[in-house]
Amino acid sequence: MIGRAQVLAALAAVHDPELDEPITTLGFVGSCVVSASGDVDVHLRLPTSQCAPNFAYLMVADARDAVTALPEVGEVTVVLDEHYTGDEINGAVAAGSGFAGVFPGEGAGELDALRELFQRKALLARQGRVCQALMNGGADAAAVLALRVADLPDSAEATRCVQLRRELGLPHGPDAPALIAGDGGTIPVKDLRMWLRRASLVGLSLESNGGLCRSLLRVRYGVHDPTEERAFA
Repeated sequence: MIGRAQVLAALAAVHDPELDEPITTLGFVGSCVVSASGDVDVHLRLPTSQCAPNFAYLMVADARDAVTALPEVGEVTVVLDEHYTGDEINGAVAAGSGFAGVFPGEGAGELDALRELFQRKALLARQGRVCQALMNGGADAAAVLALRVADLPDSAEATRCVQLRRELGLPHGPDAPALIAGDGGTIPVKDLRMWLRRASLVGLSLESNGGLCRSLLRVRYGVHDPTEERAFA
């Protein structure tokens, strides 16, 4: 029989499309109830009632898809609470009518393009952090760029990089370069410093936005921010 832990694990694979962080660690899962018969009721919450409807829709739809895919699951309900377009989003997700069903003129193509844009930003930022960690460990530019995916450290950051590359249709097999440019090609040694700087700036922007979301969520719902403990540990 399906349990709450399995549902939360499935929800942990759902990422905020803008921040590329799991909705579980961001505190966006307000409640998760699993009945004795395997029915699942999930309520999501966001930092403000004015969060962009396209991002909100993607998270609700992705959460429903992730939970529905679980074996032995019963009826699945995923609801977005206290959002100015919550009724529209909840209705569209429940009916499977798509984003365009309630927001005319913004179809699946627009959402797919938006998702890809932020996936590419997330990949750049995460690859930059992987690269910087390798260089901090003593590897020079040429050595880092000679590495293959199979040589990447066994870390959550590197694992997410490979996952993003797979989702974007970029080279991600064990023999592919450990670090790649946006077009999937190799990064010339002479360009690594500039590439790393750009990755750092994108990463800083994502981290700042994530911190803002956590602060707003804490004010709105009193949600504890686990990153504060890590920062002062």
